Formats: sequence, structure tokens, C-alpha cells
Amino acid sequence: MTDPGPLLAVEDLHASVDGQPILSGVNLTARRGEIHAIMGPNGSGKSTLAKVLMGHPSYEVTSGTVSFKGEDITEADPPTRANMGMFLAFQYPEEIPGVSVVNFLRTALSNRTGVDYTVLELRLRVMDAMESLGMDASFADRYVNQGFSGGERKRNEVLQMAVLEPELAIMDETDSGLDIDALQVVAEGVNRLAGPERGFVVITHYQRLLDYVTPDHVHVLVDGRIVRSGGAELAHQLEEEGYEAFRAVAAP
Repeated sequence: MTDPGPLLAVEDLHASVDGQPILSGVNLTARRGEIHAIMGPNGSGKSTLAKVLMGHPSYEVTSGTVSFKGEDITEADPPTRANMGMFLAFQYPEEIPGVSVVNFLRTALSNRTGVDYTVLELRLRVMDAMESLGMDASFADRYVNQGFSGGERKRNEVLQMAVLEPELAIMDETDSGLDIDALQVVAEGVNRLAGPERGFVVITHYQRLLDYVTPDHVHVLVDGRIVRSGGAELAHQLEEEGYEAFRAVAAP
């Protein structure tokens, strides 16, 4: 069988925001069926990497490339990337007053697939996804993130992934601020969606999410670049030893 190549390929990526350099040469290759965990201390560039991968307009790529499914998307805008099959779960999801979860997902899925779903068709799809995630059916008619607890906002991100079925899901510290029950819901959602046709980039500060989601690859990001890569055991090493030992590796 012909190797389809990597799902995501990041090569020598440098990026800045407001003229301040943040990423300083990130290299990352992710294939379908793989879960990659990006770990690092606060201020290391983890959330910047997530936003740059999705084409956030406030972040400038100063050199390097981002490719998705073999296509250079370094200059592509967020809607183009989303329609190609990329998805970003936010660390702090925004409220969208007046827009129900089901109508939000109908618009997003129609844009993603080019199919004009009826409200009934989409509702049935959402209900199936909510049932599989153990979510209450009333959730679908609430306005997006309005009045949601932190855990409910993160559950909504997982629901979006389940309905939109992206080929690459990027999770920007989705475990931040979650209690153990909400953390397990997020982890179960990732594990349900993981498979041979989909890749994950899970960005996290702590080991605890990785107690429930086993990554294929763990990367340590310090001062804007990946300084060490390994298997799941690397996350346990970080939990025991902290990041200080890796700062010396990152120093110029």
C-alpha cells in the first residue's frame, strides 16, 4: 500500500505575536491514528502553537511551513483549515448568545461537508453523539456556552468533535480547570474518536489527562521549540522531575 504521508507536517516553524517571537523552530510530524501530546511549562508557546496551526490571524508565521494532508496551509485562513478537516478545542471557549448548540453544529457541519442538513437530520446526529458521550439531551437547545460551567464548556467541545468528525483535532489545554468527572468525559471523548482515520494533538500542562488518554508520542516544548520527544513514559518523567532539566536543553 502506498504511504499517504503525514497528516500534519510542521517544519522549522517560527511565529510571533505583536512582534514578539514565540515559536523558534518547531518540527512536528503526526500521522493518522496517532495521538501526540505537547507538554511544557507556562509561557513555553503551547497555546501559540495551537493557534498558529489553526491560522489565527493575530499570530504571524515568520518562517517555516505547516502542511496538512500534503498541502501547504501556512497562509490558509481558519475557515479553510476547518473545512479541510482541522478542529481546535479551545482552552477558554467563548459564549455565543442566541445561537443554540444544535444550530451552531448544523452550520459548522454544513460548511465542513457541503451538505445542507435539515434541523431534524442534524438533531438526530447530535442526539446520537450526546447519548454516546453520556450527555443530557437538553444540552442541545442551550445557547452555545452561555451560562455553561467550565466542565460543560469542555463537554461542548468534545460534542463538537463527535459531530464534526475532524481528521485532525487539536486540543489546547482542554483539561485546564476540570474536576475529575469532567476530565474523564473529555478523555472518554478523545478515546471514542481516536482511530486509524484521525489524528490528535493534545496540548497539556499536566500529566493527569494522560492518565486517561495514552499518547503515542510525547513532545516537550520549552522556549518555543520541541526539545525532547518520546513515548508515554516521557510524560511520567516530566511529572516526577519537572521541566527544569529541559530548560538547559532549550538554552541557546
